[in-house]
Amino acid sequence: MNPLLRSIPSVSQLLETPEVVELCADYSHDVVVSRLRECLDDLRNTLKTDSSIGELPSHSDIANLARKSLTQLSRSSLRPVINATGVLLHTGLGRAPMAESAVRQIQEVANGYASVEIDLESGKRSQRVEAVEQKLVELFGGERATVVNNNAGATLLTLAALASSKEVIVSRGELVEIGGSFRMPDVMSASGAIMHEVGTTNKTHLRDYDSAINEDTACLLKVHCSNYRVEGFTKSVPITELVTLGKQRGLIVVDDIGSGALFDYASLGITGEPMATESLAAGSDIVLLSGDKLLGGPQCGIIIGSEASVSKIASHPLMRALRVDKMTLAGLSATLDLYLGGKPEQEVPLLSLLHTPIEVLEHRAEVMSKAINESETKISASVESDVTYLGGGSVPTQEISTCCVVLKSASLTADQLASKLRRSEPAILPRIKNDRVHLDLRTIFAREDNMVIQLVTESHC
Repeated sequence: MNPLLRSIPSVSQLLETPEVVELCADYSHDVVVSRLRECLDDLRNTLKTDSSIGELPSHSDIANLARKSLTQLSRSSLRPVINATGVLLHTGLGRAPMAESAVRQIQEVANGYASVEIDLESGKRSQRVEAVEQKLVELFGGERATVVNNNAGATLLTLAALASSKEVIVSRGELVEIGGSFRMPDVMSASGAIMHEVGTTNKTHLRDYDSAINEDTACLLKVHCSNYRVEGFTKSVPITELVTLGKQRGLIVVDDIGSGALFDYASLGITGEPMATESLAAGSDIVLLSGDKLLGGPQCGIIIGSEASVSKIASHPLMRALRVDKMTLAGLSATLDLYLGGKPEQEVPLLSLLHTPIEVLEHRAEVMSKAINESETKISASVESDVTYLGGGSVPTQEISTCCVVLKSASLTADQLASKLRRSEPAILPRIKNDRVHLDLRTIFAREDNMVIQLVTESHC
C-alpha cells in the first residue's frame, strides 16, 4: 500500500487554505465540500493503483482541481452558436432564430410578473392562450385556437381529446418518424386512439378511407410527410377530398401539416409545403403546426380549427401538462405581430435569410475571404458557390442556392479545424464537405461577419 495514503489531507484542513476560502466566496460551501471530497477520492484511488507516485499534490493544487471541476459544472452546454452549416432550420441549433422584437417581448415578461391569466380590464381570471388566440385566428382562419409545447404534443393532445379508445384512419404512407425516433404510430398509441392504417406505402385512394370507416371511427387524419419524399408511382388524397368525405360520414378531419408555413414559400422556389390557411379554408376541423419552423417563432405546437373541436381539446386534462409558459406566449405573440404588420420577410429572421440575394452572399463571402487571407493566420480562404437545404424536417429534396467561404489550414485537418471553431467563443459550427471546412453565408447573419473573421484569424491555426 502506498504510504502517502495516510498523508492525504482532510476536507477540514483544505477548507482553511486561502485558495479554498476564496473558492467558498464564489460557490456554495456545500458544493465546494462535495467537489473537494471528489478530488480526494480520485487522489486516493490513484494512489491505491499506482505505487510509483512519491509525492502528494499540494493543498493549492487540490484546490485548483476543485475550482476547475466547479468551473466545468457551472458552464452550461447551452451556448450561443454562429450557424455556418447552411441548414436554416437546424434542429441541433434550435431551429428558427427568433426576431429581435420577439426576444424583447420575452425579456419584458420574464423580468417580472405578467398578465398570464389575469384580465387587466376586469381584474378577473382569464385563459393564457388569449394572448395569441385572436391573432392566430386572424392570420390562419378557423374559429378558435390553442397552443401547447410542440407539434408532437399537439398531435398527442388532439387525438386523446377527440379519439381516445376510437379509431383514427390514416394513410400507411403518412406514418412518419420524426426527430429522436418518435413515430406517429407511437404517438397515436400513447393518446389512447386506435390506429387504422389504409392504403399502401406509395398509394392511398379516397376509397381506402371510405371503406375503412366503421362505427368505431372518430377521425380521419392526414399527416404531411415533410422529412421525406416518395416519388414515381404515387397517390395521396388531398385534404379537400378528405374533408368532403368527413362531412359526408360525420367524422372529424385532422390535418397535421407539421412545419406550419404562413408565408407562401413558393415565391422562394420552395414548393410542397402545405399552408394552414388553405387547409382551414378547405374545411378541416383541426390543423396542427409547429411554431418554431417555417413560422419562425418559439418552439410550440399550434392547434387551430372549429369551436367545437378546439374547445374539447382545450378542456382535456392533458392540456395542463402540455401548456406553454409566459415566455413562449410572448415570443409567439410578437412573431405573429410581424405577420400582421404585412412585412414578415423583413423582420422574421428565417424569411430574411432566405430572401438575401445570392449576389449579396457572394459579396460578403469575398470580403470575408480577403480579410482572412490578408491576416497572419495559417488558414487560407476561397469562395465557392454551393447549395443548401431548409432543414428541420422540411422540403429535404429542394436545394437553395448559397455561397461559402472555404477554409484550409496548413497545420490542421478539416476535422481538427472544425473542432477548433466549435470550441471558440462564440462557437462557429461549419460543415465539412470534400474534406474542407465550409462557412455557409446563407445562415450567417451579416452582423456576425466581423466576428467570424476575428475568430478564424485569431484561431492560431
